[in-house]
Amino acid sequence: MPVLDDLQSILVLATQEKVQGVMVDFTHPEGVYDNVRSAIAYGVRPVVGTTGLTPVQIQDLAEFAEKASTGCLIIPNFSIGMVLLQQAALQASQYFEHVEIIELHHNQKADAPSGTAIKTAELLSELGSAYNPQKVKEKETIKGARGGIVGENINIHSIRLPGLIAHQEVIFGALGEIYTLRHDTSDRSCYMPGVLLSIRKVTELKSLVYGLEKIL
Repeated sequence: MPVLDDLQSILVLATQEKVQGVMVDFTHPEGVYDNVRSAIAYGVRPVVGTTGLTPVQIQDLAEFAEKASTGCLIIPNFSIGMVLLQQAALQASQYFEHVEIIELHHNQKADAPSGTAIKTAELLSELGSAYNPQKVKEKETIKGARGGIVGENINIHSIRLPGLIAHQEVIFGALGEIYTLRHDTSDRSCYMPGVLLSIRKVTELKSLVYGLEKIL
């Protein structure tokens, strides 16, 4: 496959290959939706690591992939360790009704909060529990000081600084104790096992799947 700077040309060439074409997208939130939709239209299976897609866009892509019977994977985080953190958070949520998420990334990341933090909050919310019952009437003296709310009243706080790569804390609180789950990325090579697994698995799919945990 030649190296080109035109996606349409690459997709046309991919359809001419004997093996099923797979497109891995690590681009930018502004272009990822069009990239993925174009790939599906050509029958090329997208593996999407770019975050920033809205729920409406994800739903639209899911319907488009379903009609085309074309596999598509949207993976907010390719780290196996992060999937394990999310599973541990789901287990902990059975015993704690107060939880908040802090995500920390490099200052070149365009979207906030991260797709991983949103996914974590969504997974917790799917359990049907209502989190963080208010004990006092809160008042933000600075707008956004308490972060953004996702799902069942889960606050997410975003930090952007040079020197960071990708980090996340899920903090549970109860009377007299704090339980903290944290994942740190020290090198981006940790994503490769998840990327390679996704490339292999997407060729077996006929629709869109959201989240690495769905294919492990």
